[in-house]
Amino acid sequence: MTTIAILGAGSMGHTHAAAWTELGCDIAYVCSPSGTALAEAPGAQTVTELAEVLADPSVDIVSICTPTPTHREFAVRSLAAGKHVLLEKPIALSVADALAISAAAQASSRILMVAHVVRFFEGYRRARADVEAGRIGTVLSARARRLITKPDTQWWYDPAASGGAVVDVGIHDFDQLNLFLGTPVAVTSRAASALGPIETTVDYESGALGTVLTFADLPEGAPFTTSLELIGTDGLIDYDFSAAGPTATEPGAGVNSYRRATATGSSSETLPSVDAYVRQAAYFLECLRDATDPDYCPTASAVLALDVALAARQSLLSGETVLLEERA
Repeated sequence: MTTIAILGAGSMGHTHAAAWTELGCDIAYVCSPSGTALAEAPGAQTVTELAEVLADPSVDIVSICTPTPTHREFAVRSLAAGKHVLLEKPIALSVADALAISAAAQASSRILMVAHVVRFFEGYRRARADVEAGRIGTVLSARARRLITKPDTQWWYDPAASGGAVVDVGIHDFDQLNLFLGTPVAVTSRAASALGPIETTVDYESGALGTVLTFADLPEGAPFTTSLELIGTDGLIDYDFSAAGPTATEPGAGVNSYRRATATGSSSETLPSVDAYVRQAAYFLECLRDATDPDYCPTASAVLALDVALAARQSLLSGETVLLEERA
């Protein structure tokens, strides 16, 4: 049985714990400064120091769900101690820190995966498979949106800790744009307020264009909503998801629709409800079992998504378009 240690007892700690428990893993530790327990890991020992976790040779995986400024230290220490690491996004708050984490993984020969869980949502998986199969030709444009209620953790509202909404929330969508459109070269972002709506345009080396709408101020009780629209040379894809939360899997819990249209016809379907966090954790376990890098969710992609998100944040502050080559 794979043994897990979870760092962080906030909302993502709960989410990771539920996923690991669903897969039958042994959660041996929950580590947080307060020593808080997680209901989803009733058998776990609660500790306050990472050193205690890393000293236990039985721990196989460290699942890092702590505020982003801690990611470099905790990931590097965990990898150096011989642990595999599932690291919540964003990978870090600077490209330098992100590259240091990547280098630590390469030096350790352990597996690191950044938890860009959106890649494991059924609709996003379907879109990726359709594009890779050439069903809509070359993608010319991608439009994404992500709408959430206000986060309930205070540290999130400090841009020095979270990067703000355009980094912490928008990074999922920048990752998707990069996946479908290639190499980003310029980023322009503007906002109505700190929580949005934030509109970001990303120009790509190929001439493709991506846009992202980020909003973190939905009224309490409003559904978590995300969507992706791809326009290709041979057709288009529309995906819409709206539910009580990103892990809602009850039949009829919300909207989970996928449409593909080409010159030969169109199709529309309601997708099966799948817990993407469980799917993500299962994929990570497969990588450990097969001793393979997580090619479906590579670290380099997480670094690139961060670079775009930081450029968007810089554009918000300056009011100008940011050229990524000039930031390199």
